Amino acid sequence: MRHSSWQGSHYDAGVRYGAQARQAGIRLLTKLPPNQAERLAFSCACLPLYERYFPQVLEEIRGIAYGQEVPFDRMAAFLLSMYAFTPDAHCSCFAYTKEGHTVLGRNSDFFTWIEPVCDSAFYALDGAYPFVGNTTAWSEIEDGVNACGLAAGLTYVYSERRRPGLNAGMLVRCLLETCKSTAEAVAALERLPIASAQTVTLADAGGEIAVVECSCDQLEVRYPDPGEGAVFATNSFASPRMQAGRPSPRNSQENLFTLDRYRTLERVFSKCPDCTPAFACELLAGKEGFLCQYDREKGADTVWSAVYDLTGRKFWRAEGNPSRVPYQEERRLRPAW
Repeated sequence: MRHSSWQGSHYDAGVRYGAQARQAGIRLLTKLPPNQAERLAFSCACLPLYERYFPQVLEEIRGIAYGQEVPFDRMAAFLLSMYAFTPDAHCSCFAYTKEGHTVLGRNSDFFTWIEPVCDSAFYALDGAYPFVGNTTAWSEIEDGVNACGLAAGLTYVYSERRRPGLNAGMLVRCLLETCKSTAEAVAALERLPIASAQTVTLADAGGEIAVVECSCDQLEVRYPDPGEGAVFATNSFASPRMQAGRPSPRNSQENLFTLDRYRTLERVFSKCPDCTPAFACELLAGKEGFLCQYDREKGADTVWSAVYDLTGRKFWRAEGNPSRVPYQEERRLRPAW
């Protein structure tokens, strides 16, 4: 897993990232997904919304394109169309709070070929909250925590509907840069135009946790039931309103066992377990039921696992499947956190 650092202005940080990758022989757009013409048209329709709601990231993308010596529209087409065009990312995320302690945990499940390009990025950009976030690409973020003590993690939900707006990874990125708390993040998601279907699990240092289920059509916020103190999500919506009219799930193997993972989390958190980072690590490592026990030979696995202790202001990451790879503490956000 790479460990990039982004500092200064968004544009200058992007130029450095793109140029350093190019000088190392890395061309970021060599493995493009299909439907490029459609993705280009979609990203062009998204641009005015990014200019209004999150212009900073467009400056970063312009810098990356310059550093990579590729046209901006090609770089934007890749990043702004992610998640809106049915990727195969499958993840599990949860947050729980008990006796004044709050933890968020997430497994990122993807094809094994993506492992060499996965990145844990430290961001300390002008006019933005510093944060560390993990990604299977760049610029978009899939889970992370900022210096204010807000953590967020996404899970993708299959949908054939899309609308110009911010996709799942850009939503998480925007929240970590601009929000201090779960309440602020929920308000931002209610305001932002959304391109794709996903859940965003949120937790903050004050102990407020939530899962926001959202798509280009609607949004629902799930808070923990009284006495339970936990929220969780895999790759489907749980609230009845968000489930209505959804396409039937594909078979368990194709969905990387979405229902199995959800049932594990549902069973575990119904017992009100101890709210400790150590327990979160054991849960994500599959010691409480199916969560990461994939047959790697079939080409998919947990490519990283992250545990965020919002109360203790610490977090850990396993750079691979946590059933085999140990967690290591991440320290780059100190002393800002």
